[in-house]
Amino acid sequence: MLKRILPILLALSVLLTACGAQGTPTMAPADVEGTAVSSAWTMVAATQMAIPTATALPPTETPAPTPLPTFTPPPLLDLPTATLFNLPTPTTVSAADDCNHPLNVGEAGETNRMRVENASGGTIAWLSLNLSKNAFGQCGALSWSNIGNGGKFIVDLPKGIWWAYAGITFKNGSSSNASGSFEIRPGDEDLLRIIVGKEVINVHP
Repeated sequence: MLKRILPILLALSVLLTACGAQGTPTMAPADVEGTAVSSAWTMVAATQMAIPTATALPPTETPAPTPLPTFTPPPLLDLPTATLFNLPTPTTVSAADDCNHPLNVGEAGETNRMRVENASGGTIAWLSLNLSKNAFGQCGALSWSNIGNGGKFIVDLPKGIWWAYAGITFKNGSSSNASGSFEIRPGDEDLLRIIVGKEVINVHP
């Protein structure tokens, strides 16, 4: 830009010098050049001042990282203390329920004919036949005494599981006990034999 202005200034200077009065002293060429250069620099400075300066953009705010929410555990529930329940004390079985009583044959259901035979060689001082609780909910005992050696008798017994016990005495004064068990099943109909031995009681057809 300075190169374009400088020739114009020199041309103006020459014209002013040629048109002026002859009697007026003229400026030296060096002075004219200096003046022109000074004016040119003044115009350059004014031109630079007229150019708008770039405005710096404001710094962009960098968002600060948002802190993550902290986890707060919920308060623990107050659970009730476990309470031990007082269990009822087992009831003692009464004498009426432990089968140590005479058997009610009439309410014990169907019966089967049995024949008791003393094959012990002595006298049966006592004989006890005990029915466990059967399908009719009945239990109890039947007993006999003084059954001589070789003695026999017929009895109708309700069906179920039986336990047999006998006390035997002999002529020489000795004694023994005999025991055994048997079952009269629902399908049994024939006569069964209860044979009391010296130490064992068995059932045979």
